[in-house]
Amino acid sequence: MKYCFLIIETVIEIFFSCLTAWNSTFLNQTTYAVGTNPMGVVVADINNDNKSDIIATNARSNTTSVLLNTGNGTFSPQTTYSVGAYPVGVAVADVNSDNKPDIVTANSNSGTVSVLLNVDSGTFSPQTTYTVDKFSWSVAVVDVNSDKKLDIVTANDVSNTISILLNRGNGTFSPQTTYPVGLRPFAVAVADVNNDNKPDIVTANYGSDTVSVLLGIGNGIFSRQTNYSVGPSPCAIAAVDVNNDNKLDIVTTNGGSNTISILLNTGNGTFSPQATYPVGRAPHSVAVADVNSDNKPDIITANQGSNTISVLLNVDNVTFAPQVTYAVGYNAWSVAVADMNSDNKPDIVIANHGSNTISVVLQC
Repeated sequence: MKYCFLIIETVIEIFFSCLTAWNSTFLNQTTYAVGTNPMGVVVADINNDNKSDIIATNARSNTTSVLLNTGNGTFSPQTTYSVGAYPVGVAVADVNSDNKPDIVTANSNSGTVSVLLNVDSGTFSPQTTYTVDKFSWSVAVVDVNSDKKLDIVTANDVSNTISILLNRGNGTFSPQTTYPVGLRPFAVAVADVNNDNKPDIVTANYGSDTVSVLLGIGNGIFSRQTNYSVGPSPCAIAAVDVNNDNKLDIVTTNGGSNTISILLNTGNGTFSPQATYPVGRAPHSVAVADVNSDNKPDIITANQGSNTISVLLNVDNVTFAPQVTYAVGYNAWSVAVADMNSDNKPDIVIANHGSNTISVVLQC
């Protein structure tokens, strides 16, 4: 009987938490310990149990943390793996075509990427490292040369370049090829922005307040950059269709103005001048997902300077509502969005750089 009352009390507590949550949308955060100064976070099912797991890079401990989903959006204690010096960016993808997702990290201080192959059930082999330019902050894993093997792309802050490492098969990679982009590229995304079935590359350039667009010519070769102005000090970038016109648009977070920029795709991979929206202080990461199930993509940012996340709901495929903010851990650095508790509603995961934790914010 006592057990039944405990269950009833828990259900009532969750119910009222939902009623009083910001905008009646998200519960308060639950935090999980990871390594020192987490900077990157992604969400993926790494052990094929149909539950979304969490992978984070820990800059000061030179590790990546894996937290397996134990069900209902709760997570096991971290398992850590060694990677290169000061890992920042992270991506999860099957790089050796064995139907198991692998981990790739961009290691800023060592000028390397680490590849950790998935051995079985979400455990990983020791890293294999490949050289890129130093101070690479961001990594993307995608097939850039249409050979059905996933390649690696990094954004390299100091050399003002991107690096491309082509997959030679079985998850091994060729030496890098580099292309110039704007000043101090902090983030990179790969997507087909001109609808020619060839992947293109876009970067957020912190030092020049621009984004660079490099169109894919084919076979992993890219055109010279075209640059577009965004807000001051862009830190993160997403290439996604925000207005449902079947053309991929660009979204950046602008750390110098506490805003996001949205550049709509006008066709053939060219973009309109930016529209800006205010978010929290020093936004450092962005995710785009339909969080309220109205078939319109919404925008979520992690705001390092205000220890918050901002949620901007898509009003009419052209404009976004003013932000709703939620408190999370100290120095919210990265954000990912996925259904973490299998209730068909997207939840939010944040890497808290200053508190050595991951926050999980479930949707009511």
